[in-house]
Amino acid sequence: MDIPRFLVYQRDMSLITSAKDLKSLCTRLKKAEFITVDTEFIRERTYWARLCLIQVAGPDEAFAIDPLAEGMDLAPLYELFLDKKVLKVFHACRQDLEIFFKEMNGKLPTPIFDTQIASMVCGFGEQVGYEVLVNSLLKKQLDKSSRFTDWAQRPLTSKQLKYALGDVTHLRAIYEKLNAKIEKLKRGSWIKEELKKLIDKENFITRPEEAWERIKIPTHKPRALGILREIAAWREQLAQSADVPRGRILKDEALAEIALHAPPSKEALGKMRGMQQGFAESEKGAQLLEAVKRGLETPEKNLPKREPRQHFPPGLAPTIDLLRVLLKLKSEENEVASKLLACASDLELIAAFGDKAEVPAMSGWQFKVFGKEALELRDGKLALAIEENKLKLVKTA
Repeated sequence: MDIPRFLVYQRDMSLITSAKDLKSLCTRLKKAEFITVDTEFIRERTYWARLCLIQVAGPDEAFAIDPLAEGMDLAPLYELFLDKKVLKVFHACRQDLEIFFKEMNGKLPTPIFDTQIASMVCGFGEQVGYEVLVNSLLKKQLDKSSRFTDWAQRPLTSKQLKYALGDVTHLRAIYEKLNAKIEKLKRGSWIKEELKKLIDKENFITRPEEAWERIKIPTHKPRALGILREIAAWREQLAQSADVPRGRILKDEALAEIALHAPPSKEALGKMRGMQQGFAESEKGAQLLEAVKRGLETPEKNLPKREPRQHFPPGLAPTIDLLRVLLKLKSEENEVASKLLACASDLELIAAFGDKAEVPAMSGWQFKVFGKEALELRDGKLALAIEENKLKLVKTA
């Protein structure tokens, strides 16, 4: 006789669907030196990511936890996440942390280790994918056929669970290999600085009044920016409360048009480009017009400003090009991703302002690896030369 599919789901011992089993798992994992963590979520139709699965692995066990299961209480897991004696290992965890920051009421798992950042520190290139690390460090292949699956659908299949657990089981060995290399290279302080930036809570706080800063608008006029600030904040608050994507309410392009033309009435609003039929006459339309009015009535001194892109003195381009070559040289010499040392805009600022440039390369480990010699090259104390077909730095005096 065929076994009903829901029974197969309940009998899968790699999936935790009860608070009792989760509590038991977390009690065991508290004894581990480190655990590996990953999540599966969807957010295409919502503002907030919907957490669908949490995968954790200890030294000799791995489980997927179903947060959508009836009666599930994730408190023991979040208590484990806050246990400072247990290191939490992720890969590319920015979105995972964003989810947990909301789920854990403004708290973050601590301490953490991100293998993507660690791989950049160890010379694996820019934003290395998990699959690449599995291939290069473990010589294994991942089955990624379930990558775009609907994780909210129940029951989960054995294939989905196998895929999900692969994201934490291989991560154990990857962490150990990367951590050993970091210790060998004596770069513990490097990754510590980068992880400190990652877990800054400011990264995960969403302020509606700052939403306008992400929207492109072809003007720097303070009044238009003041209107944009008000209507973008209105949209952000509405999207959060209704838990729908921002664009479901109004697209960025529509907000920019409204900020530029400041429609005074629902008739004028209805004629705006990108406006859905009936929107101007709706309650949302009335709220939007009120936001426009607030922007129009904001005192001049309180209007926001968006500085135009900085124009550097003529003739600076060759210096920037030299710094770009130096960045590549130091990145290769030290086997560290160039992105961690400096980006294109950082090079422009260093070329223009020297040690007054407010960029990461002017402090910390980045200064020792790149910033110090970048300043010396800029100031003519160092030069680039080619000897035996190899690029090198030489003192000029």
